[in-house]
Amino acid sequence: MTFWDHLDELRGRLWRILLVTLAAAVACFFFKEQLFAVVLAPKPASMRLINVELTQQFLTHMRVSLWGGVLVASPYIIYQLFSFVAPGLYRAERRLALRAVGAGYLLFASGVLLNYFVVFPFTVRFLGGYQVNAEVENSITLGSYMSVLGVMSLMMGAVFELPVLCWLLAWTGLLRADFMRRCRRHAVVLILVIAAIITPTGDPITLAVVSVPIYALWELSILVVRRVERRRH
Repeated sequence: MTFWDHLDELRGRLWRILLVTLAAAVACFFFKEQLFAVVLAPKPASMRLINVELTQQFLTHMRVSLWGGVLVASPYIIYQLFSFVAPGLYRAERRLALRAVGAGYLLFASGVLLNYFVVFPFTVRFLGGYQVNAEVENSITLGSYMSVLGVMSLMMGAVFELPVLCWLLAWTGLLRADFMRRCRRHAVVLILVIAAIITPTGDPITLAVVSVPIYALWELSILVVRRVERRRH
């Protein structure tokens, strides 16, 4: 295929991805009440969210429906992108790429779920009830709640990609298991810093809930890198 043929094929796949995602988003909008009940589930029952903009609630429903559509269509999106790249790969490279994409998808979802069920509820309870003075009352806006939930979910999902990143670096020869073992102490400090950034609550329980799984991923990454080294040799 020529360059323009590849470009036409990519354009066709992107159009199919866009149409499927929009169709999934429209379907999610019809179930917006159930979908938004899931979004608000981590919120404490005592917390009341307020809206200060005329269009905010409608735009929030649209935004949540769009993200829901992306989530529903994500397997199809990954399939289309992989199908476009796969013909240019050797059989061994295709197997490795498929494993990397599958593992990355599952790890990202695991990070998002951990944030939704454990980390974010702790964070929203702490920050929602924190006061600098008894005379200063908290009025949490809908946009603020959605922003913190979205950012924390993306950050936790990205952090959980650590084994896949280490696996790729090991295959390129840029990372070795011996180096990772020597850097354990530095990794612990860095993990605590990352956990503190993700969860600015300051309490040790939430810090441990975030940092312990990340450290477990670090140890898992060492095993993954060691296995790659053995297969290369």
